[in-house]
Amino acid sequence: MSLSVIQGFTKSLAMTILSEIGDKTFFAAAILAMRHPRRLVLAGCLGALVVMTIFSAVVGWAAPNLISRKWTHHITTFLFLGFGLWSLWDAFTEGEAEDIAEVEAKLDADFQTNGKSTKDKSKTDDLKKQNRPFLTQFFSPILLKAFSITFFGEFGDKSQLATIGLAADENPLGVVLGGILGQALCTTAAVLGGKSLASQISERVVGLSGGILFIVFGIQSFLSTVEL
Repeated sequence: MSLSVIQGFTKSLAMTILSEIGDKTFFAAAILAMRHPRRLVLAGCLGALVVMTIFSAVVGWAAPNLISRKWTHHITTFLFLGFGLWSLWDAFTEGEAEDIAEVEAKLDADFQTNGKSTKDKSKTDDLKKQNRPFLTQFFSPILLKAFSITFFGEFGDKSQLATIGLAADENPLGVVLGGILGQALCTTAAVLGGKSLASQISERVVGLSGGILFIVFGIQSFLSTVEL
């Protein structure tokens, strides 16, 4: 394995773990796992994160082909420094339990809505099976729900943009491998540990660590030479 792949792998792994622990999708996976079969929640959440990681890395890999390598390098440096300051600001200003309370409230409202609709339509189950969406005929609705919540929760998130920037400046293969491993570790911990694990994680410490890591990446990118 080449040095560039290893470098991209280690950077992506560290960035992903510190970005995803305590993230809203982490809390969503933990709460969903308490109410649905863990294997389906894990498959849905992890599947969405793998797709998002590969998609982001492809976008980052293609960026230097659309604009000059010099500009992508400068943009990546700016992103890392900006995300570092953003993470540090969030760590000092946001409440510890704000994200998990917000996610739990949204999921509770969704569960209540689904529960009422199930009771109201219990007499038409056969008709619903015939007319249900195409994907639910092949995949569990719980798996699809976990996938959609995680995918759209990550879309446009700080970690996705950071992955794009990292893939534009590092070996895309290493970025994908490190990102997938990091996502697998975080999602498995969320699903197995449940809400108790999520509630014990200090968002401030994670935010500070992630902010420092982003700033270190930014400084390293600023000091490194651009490979044309």
